[in-house]
Amino acid sequence: MRQAGRYLPEYRSLRAEAGSFLDLCLDPVRAAEITLQPVRRFDLDAAIVFSDILMVPYAFGRNLSFVAGEGPKLDPIDAGAIAGLDVSRVAERLAPVFETIGRVDDLLADELSLIGFCGAPWTVATYMVAGHGTSDQGPARLMAAREPELFQVLIDRLVEASVISLLGQIRAGADVVQIFDSWAGILNDDDFDRWSIAPTRRIVEAVRKEAHAIRIIGFPKGAGLRLERYVRQTGVDGVGIDWTVPLDFARDRLQPLAAVQGNLDPLVLVAGGAGLDRAIDAILEAMRGGRFIFNLGHGIVPETPIAHVERLIARVQGD
Repeated sequence: MRQAGRYLPEYRSLRAEAGSFLDLCLDPVRAAEITLQPVRRFDLDAAIVFSDILMVPYAFGRNLSFVAGEGPKLDPIDAGAIAGLDVSRVAERLAPVFETIGRVDDLLADELSLIGFCGAPWTVATYMVAGHGTSDQGPARLMAAREPELFQVLIDRLVEASVISLLGQIRAGADVVQIFDSWAGILNDDDFDRWSIAPTRRIVEAVRKEAHAIRIIGFPKGAGLRLERYVRQTGVDGVGIDWTVPLDFARDRLQPLAAVQGNLDPLVLVAGGAGLDRAIDAILEAMRGGRFIFNLGHGIVPETPIAHVERLIARVQGD
């Protein structure tokens, strides 16, 4: 979960050289270096490509910037712009991301996996509609309620672009791909089925038509008890869980269906100490009987001490 980033001094150094965050994502040499930085520093089992879920709107030709202290900014999309979304140049505009993956694949040790990713259509749509992140992604929820047919068109285009993105990453060398639905948890039950599960299932099916053996992880953050339905209906091979998911539920209801990935609270990692050790041990003990990938329950935060990451990895690897 965000292996690279502001908690690493080597990342901050490259970030200062590059200019904007978007420039970094579009610079295959620097993006490959950033992808490899955590692998060089820590004893990790995989690298995740340095990129962003909003590269898909960028690939549609939408204006995108990342403002320090504020996050991503896009031009809010309207009905006319939704109708004009064209996937014909998506692969071309994502070529730098594919090149990054190819460069990392050439340099990464054979025993380590390379993870590619995209944002789930619902989550990406929330940023496209509002033009930025909000506390409840209300603008997208309102469009979906008022104009479901129009919103469906937006989701359909995002499904197409996401498939292009993931297949391009797989061809370039990604061993595993992950679909991040960071805002799935704010949806009501029916909307969760329509806007989170159904588009993800379409992506999984389309990717597997070409890349039959690829492993796909879904991460519907905040889905809670709906995780079991999500796994069954999307067909993902693995499911990411956030730190609010009870370990007994993950063990008893999810592990029989898919590999489970998670779910240490990132702030417990910041705190460190004996509490960190207890949390790690509880996760390992609960999940040791089935398929499991130890991970955070969401992204590592900038104030995380490097020594705490080292302690976590040593404890997991020594288990």
